[in-house]
Amino acid sequence: MAVFPRLLFKLIEWVLYQLLANSCYKAAKKVKQYGFSFTSLFSTNPSLKTPHPSSFYPHISKCSLNNRASQTLVCDLNGALLNSSKNYSFFPYFMLVSFEGGSIFRALILLLSWPILCFLDWESKFKAMIFISFCGLPIKDMANVSTTVLPKFFLENLNLHVFEAFQATGSKIVFTSVPRVMVEGFLRNYLNVNDVIGTELQTYGHYYTGFLSRDGLLVKHKALLEYFGEQRPDIGIGSPNLHDLLFISLCKEGYVVNKDEKKSQVVGRERYPKPLIFHDGRLAFLPTPFASLCTFLWIPFGVLLAIYRILIGIFLPYKLGLCLGHWSGLTITLKGYTNTITSSTSQKKGVLFVCSHRTLLDPVFLSALIGKPLVAVTYSLSKFSEVIAPIRTVRLSRDREKDGEKMQKLLEEGDLVVCPEGTTCREPYLLRFSPLFAELTDEIVPVAVNSWVSMFYGTTASGFKWLDPIFFLMNPRANYHMVVLPKLPKEKTCGGGKSSYEVANYIQRQLGDVLGFECTKLTRKDKYLMLAGNEGIVQDQNS
Repeated sequence: MAVFPRLLFKLIEWVLYQLLANSCYKAAKKVKQYGFSFTSLFSTNPSLKTPHPSSFYPHISKCSLNNRASQTLVCDLNGALLNSSKNYSFFPYFMLVSFEGGSIFRALILLLSWPILCFLDWESKFKAMIFISFCGLPIKDMANVSTTVLPKFFLENLNLHVFEAFQATGSKIVFTSVPRVMVEGFLRNYLNVNDVIGTELQTYGHYYTGFLSRDGLLVKHKALLEYFGEQRPDIGIGSPNLHDLLFISLCKEGYVVNKDEKKSQVVGRERYPKPLIFHDGRLAFLPTPFASLCTFLWIPFGVLLAIYRILIGIFLPYKLGLCLGHWSGLTITLKGYTNTITSSTSQKKGVLFVCSHRTLLDPVFLSALIGKPLVAVTYSLSKFSEVIAPIRTVRLSRDREKDGEKMQKLLEEGDLVVCPEGTTCREPYLLRFSPLFAELTDEIVPVAVNSWVSMFYGTTASGFKWLDPIFFLMNPRANYHMVVLPKLPKEKTCGGGKSSYEVANYIQRQLGDVLGFECTKLTRKDKYLMLAGNEGIVQDQNS
């Protein structure tokens, strides 16, 4: 019963706010007609003599981008550089910190707190989310999230017009109420921002306390005055709220971003200032409150669904397993494969299937689709993944001679699957192919593999890798698409006079063309050094 008065109070507060906002807007319009400046009433800088009608700044799309290379731009983050999420108050990004940097329990606490947070004012709500997300969080875990998880979601939500202004100007400063540790890595690495002024967090030893050491919630204009002194920035960009208007009023030119920016106004992947090739984390979506609630409600069913899919893959015939898997929401398709691929080859050796690598399940699904048992080789695989695999897996040692001899023997016994990238890549890129496979046989069949997930990524670099297949199979809907290309012509193999490097590069380009992926020279080592700070070798224990 106590909830009803609160809801009534909230409704009355909203109505009054709307009435006052409209009244103030009309009053400000009248004041503007007489030449008075709303900014001059609040400005704390006596050097600002010129009236500056901050209530009526033009939209950022009106900003001319010509001859801006030597100018200084200052910008707010949430609601300006990032498209407005006014209904969530940066909640999705705090949920990412809680889920990916903390634990599922911390994320659940944040979600359960959301109905209560909705009744708080904006400042109190923001501080509460910071406390829940950061209290007791290791500093190194937050550093990992800020560099490997958050940039993907920031890039997908970049406002197009603000991004174009960033590209056109020289010096760029971002003032934000968001904790600096969440955004500084992204802003410096992807947008070449010169400085980031935001909320600072207290630490104790190697952990965050969840409290603020510097409150950046209400002092953007004050921080800007302290940062620039008497020198006014050339361009200021923010959202049309009071704090941002005061902040923008200190700039020579001011522009605002509408709160109702359409989703179509985000920056497309082709315009990213830096290619997004590697990123980490389990969540494949922006976790808004509603999306997070659906996820937590789904997890118990997802675990059961993953167990069901594993069991049908282990114990049932291929065709029946594929049928039941499709019924459960797992769509797997195959194109290009014919029995002539294996029947026309030499009887002394098996066929070497060379796949692009999306998840640990690539060889499993290929085996099921062509309807015959294959042997998969791997450089690092957890014991748990080996136990639940419905096909035979063989661990390699990273010793080139020993690994070559082992694969030669396996080919003499039957067909073999290799993923020469050596690691998975989530984005539309192919990593460099190791040339060792090309030296083993001339019976090579390239296989283009692509996958799509709806909720969880089935790969990780810094998390528990033994859970990778579980998370993939927990998705309510997941798609796998494979295209088997014609067997490599004799003249394109080592037996036809090509070097192993030429063969590997040729197959990489061939698969890239089929998938529409870009070929890179990046390797497994590059990925793991960036995402996890190691070379990606999985130990025998399940960790």
